[in-house]
Amino acid sequence: MKIIETYNTGETFELGRQIGQQAKAGEVYTLIGDLGVGKTVLTQGVAAGLGIEEPVNSPTFTIVQIYEEGRLPFYHFDVYRIGDVEEMDEIGYEDYFYGDGVCLIEWAGLIEEILPETYRRITIEKDLDKGFDYRRITIEELP
Repeated sequence: MKIIETYNTGETFELGRQIGQQAKAGEVYTLIGDLGVGKTVLTQGVAAGLGIEEPVNSPTFTIVQIYEEGRLPFYHFDVYRIGDVEEMDEIGYEDYFYGDGVCLIEWAGLIEEILPETYRRITIEKDLDKGFDYRRITIEELP
């Protein structure tokens, strides 16, 4: 387990960029955190680290956004509005989870039963006592 503290959005983005630069084909990352905690900023950093230049936004209404212009395909999931796991079957999630790209899944707690056996969980938390832009980011290899 690794804990990183960031003090502004630039540092959170940079951490994401480092993750993207080190990411390997077939890796799955889950992103846990409340609304407004910086999940999209971290995700934009991961995309930049993969060499993706197009704008990256949360795919709240489409479940998955696909970016193929980087050094690896990047599959950005947001399952916040998912009704049940069957919706994931409908979009063919296994092709993404077990494919040649990098998956990042926001709100992954909603689909825990279909997550791969091994993945990295990234948890972002605020601590207002340490400042408005402070984030405590925990990266865990699971299981």
